[in-house]
Amino acid sequence: MAYPYMNGVLHAGHCFTLSKVEFATGYERMLGKNALFPLGFHCTGMPIKACADKLTREIEQFGENFENAPTPEEEAAVAAAAEEAEKSKKPATKTDPSKFTAKKSKAVAKQGRAKYQFEIMLQLGIPREEVSKFADPFYWVEYFPPLCQRDCNSFGARIDWRRSFVTTNANPYYDSFIRWNMNRLREAGKIKFGKRYTIFSAKDNQPCMDHDRQVGEAVNPQEYTAIKIKVTEWPEAAQKVLSEQSFDLNGKSVYLIAATLRPETMYGQTCCFVSPKIEYGIFDAGNNDYYICTERAFKNMSFQDLTPVRGYYQASAKISGSVIIGAKIKAPLSVYPELRVLPMETVLANKGTGVVTSVPSNSPDDYITAIDLQNKPEYYKIEREWASFEPVAIIETPTYGTVTAKTIIEQLKVKSPKDKDALAQAKELAYKEDFYQGVMVIGKYKGEKVEDAKPKVKADLIASNEAFVYDEPEGLVISRSGDECVVSLQDQWYTDYGEDSWRAKAEQCLSQMNTYSPETKHGFEKVLGWLKNWALSRSYGLGTKIPWDPQYLVESLSDSTIYMAYYTISHFLHSDFYGREKGLLDIKVEEMTDEVWDFVFTNPTDDMSNLNTTISKDKLMKMRHEFQYFYPLDVRVSGKDLIPNHLTFFIYVHTAIFPEEFWPRGIRANGHLMLNNEKMSKSTGNFMTLEEIVKKFGADAARIALADAGDTFEDANFDESNANAAILRLYNLKEWMEEVIKNDSELRTGSADEYNFFDLAFANEMNELIAATKDNYENAWYKGALKSGLFDFQSARDYYRESTTSVGTGMHKELVRRYIEVQALLLTPIAPHFAEYVWRDILGKNESVQYAHFPKVDSPINKSISDALAYVRNLSRSARETEGALLKKKKKGNDFDPKKPSKLSLYISLAFPKWQDEYIEVVRDAFENLSLDFTPDFKQKIAKIGDVKRGMQFVNTLKTKLTVEKLPPNTVFNRKLTFSEVDTVKTTVTLLKKSPQATKIEEIQLIAIDENDNTKGKDIISGEEVEVPSVKQVQEAVPGQPAIVIANI
Repeated sequence: MAYPYMNGVLHAGHCFTLSKVEFATGYERMLGKNALFPLGFHCTGMPIKACADKLTREIEQFGENFENAPTPEEEAAVAAAAEEAEKSKKPATKTDPSKFTAKKSKAVAKQGRAKYQFEIMLQLGIPREEVSKFADPFYWVEYFPPLCQRDCNSFGARIDWRRSFVTTNANPYYDSFIRWNMNRLREAGKIKFGKRYTIFSAKDNQPCMDHDRQVGEAVNPQEYTAIKIKVTEWPEAAQKVLSEQSFDLNGKSVYLIAATLRPETMYGQTCCFVSPKIEYGIFDAGNNDYYICTERAFKNMSFQDLTPVRGYYQASAKISGSVIIGAKIKAPLSVYPELRVLPMETVLANKGTGVVTSVPSNSPDDYITAIDLQNKPEYYKIEREWASFEPVAIIETPTYGTVTAKTIIEQLKVKSPKDKDALAQAKELAYKEDFYQGVMVIGKYKGEKVEDAKPKVKADLIASNEAFVYDEPEGLVISRSGDECVVSLQDQWYTDYGEDSWRAKAEQCLSQMNTYSPETKHGFEKVLGWLKNWALSRSYGLGTKIPWDPQYLVESLSDSTIYMAYYTISHFLHSDFYGREKGLLDIKVEEMTDEVWDFVFTNPTDDMSNLNTTISKDKLMKMRHEFQYFYPLDVRVSGKDLIPNHLTFFIYVHTAIFPEEFWPRGIRANGHLMLNNEKMSKSTGNFMTLEEIVKKFGADAARIALADAGDTFEDANFDESNANAAILRLYNLKEWMEEVIKNDSELRTGSADEYNFFDLAFANEMNELIAATKDNYENAWYKGALKSGLFDFQSARDYYRESTTSVGTGMHKELVRRYIEVQALLLTPIAPHFAEYVWRDILGKNESVQYAHFPKVDSPINKSISDALAYVRNLSRSARETEGALLKKKKKGNDFDPKKPSKLSLYISLAFPKWQDEYIEVVRDAFENLSLDFTPDFKQKIAKIGDVKRGMQFVNTLKTKLTVEKLPPNTVFNRKLTFSEVDTVKTTVTLLKKSPQATKIEEIQLIAIDENDNTKGKDIISGEEVEVPSVKQVQEAVPGQPAIVIANI
């Protein structure tokens, strides 16, 4: 599993992922394999350092033990005073400048303040007097790994702790391994240096990658074409606002900056939209050019070499969108030489630049807004002619012609700019149709496909200085330090993911892997399609220094790609988490040179003649052989949220560093874990740590609930009621096992040749469930393994116990012992503590169950016995249902009395009705020709045979068995039972007689219906001839489905 991050203890989500590896390890060891389950501790990156720095600031502010920190009541009081002061427009009275002040309202204060870092530490159970120690980031690295080990041990995890380690330079051996990893990637041309766009924290002055974020994991830069729309004439209101701010327009070129993803449509601009509700800035872009956009947008630009001073984004003037409306503009490429600025209420301040250029021919949003403006000019305080420009034909498509937006709006019946869902659908339809099917019908690239013309139009606009490339985060990103991030264009070291030849190798690796679900594979395919170079370097946090540029650290996802290889030899290097104590081979860290790492992991042969090292050949070969013994990695288990980064990097880097024979074989991505069908959240209290789970439910009940939570790509659910039910189930099972073994002398004995029907059926069903459970474990379906290996296995025992008790024979001793032994083995991967107790304390085995092999079927599974058992169970249930129907009729006046002596009659048909044979052949012929549809021709064939209604009902039954129940065609068409129905009912007659629960059955009669005359039959027991009632219920009996009649004698 992905090694957990050490900024706290493990929670239920970690536990869920852990359980998947744990169950797999337990099962594989039962197959006689050396299954390795190691676990390291991830400490790299910003989270620990950011929290430690927060504590440093809080110690300075509140004291060593935070004794001066404000209480919630003090916060609420200050907030109330601030609220009152706001109402009265007077400043709040401040009597003591040393007292805490707050700006949030009383209502917000009541909801609970944002937690201080020291309070979070207290919630983790850390004593107040020890919290200040965590201001040292390396104290976290010392403190939490032992707690992780403690909690995993209490869970019963099969982890090889000898191979555990912490990341960062806190462990010099691992630090050396990562430096080797970086050097080899750089030498292979996978790590490069240059300008690139990256998510960036201005506060931290470094790239902010996924694990450095509080909000916004997997958010990437979004590239736009920023169109420079020149303002040629200002409204009087705007001129007045600017004059009041001493902003002189003379000699200045002012542009509205509109960010677009569709530069090829700029020929059709008919206006420019701003929001009347947004306050815009006018920003100095240099050379007397000024840009109108949101401050957020210009802040992004200031980090992309688009402004005079990097990181400077103070506006020269501020202006409301409402006073810009009506300004005359000139838009690049537009066929209209003069346009106007118009209002659009749906423009967002937190996306793009806050300025939108309008192309109503191809943008559904623009089209419906233009219609709205034309219909209500007085409401929007504009002139109608400002919004009355005709849409321009730009692109022609097979589906929508040259009026894409208009056609889609009419088809979807969009009536207003407020129809958000319909407009979102319309936008997607328009973009896909235009881009993939469209052809330009205007401009320099007329006649070319849109996908070819788009980059050319963009390049032309940039070359003519009418546009520029602009990037921003595609969603909100907040760093661990609380900074809202931007996109920065800067020189940096980056990993060149997405490079064609490397991507091809990654895709080859993925194609050979077991991903356990199609959703996981599709997720990787999608990420491989868009993932590009990834920032490698940063200057803040914990980690390994970049070997060739030590002013920077390796970011946290880049030092976590091939550490699984390090597990294979770590115990040889160090015997503790931190590399302070040497390992089994007594190797010094300085001896682990890049050349030594090469020999151990990537050298094509065992030849070490050119290796300059003080490490002996025996030690080198031991490490090399250990790596080659355990590699390649069989399965990697992580949450599905790591597919866009960590897990995809894992594939990429393995293909770059290792030969193909050591590429990973499998990745399993599980969903998130809900708790009691709700999202886990500390703020709502719906949250549990691994320690709390084990303390509350015990290890095995927790493990059973986790296995039962689900195995799919979708989110799973840990249900506390299931954990509680598991406690009761295991307890009752233990009690029964102890009791039956203690009194096993009372059980029936005898050889297998003396087994009765129920003995044979139970033995056979155990074998079926062993095979089913093995199949579930093989496919990592642990919910299924739990069902077949515990729930169904116990149900089989229950039926055997009840049946043999009912018929008076009792259970067979050997079968009871086999059941207990097999039950312990089937549960060993999931519930090892319970299994161990059963194995040693109840069964008296000398060796641990952990050394036992997975159970094998002790004889071939007999389908005839399986079918016969299912037949008896169904027949017993049908008898009870027949009884139930009679009792309901009694309430309505039926003269049946369950208290009086009654007779149970079973009418067994020895052959299927002859009339069905012709229908069988018609269906067989249609099925073999892959045309099992009820076409007019098919129905005509049925009609020729005879009774259409009865025939179609029968045919529909056959179709259901073939297409829904997926029964084998031979079973459906040949319709021969695999067992003797007559012999089965004769053998189980005692049980069948006792099937009705509330009726006094004194007699049971078993009648075989004559194959040639269904009015006659023979008593199976006595051999006497009897009459068969002509009632529909009896006449409809078929083999395997006898008619059941219960009547008073």
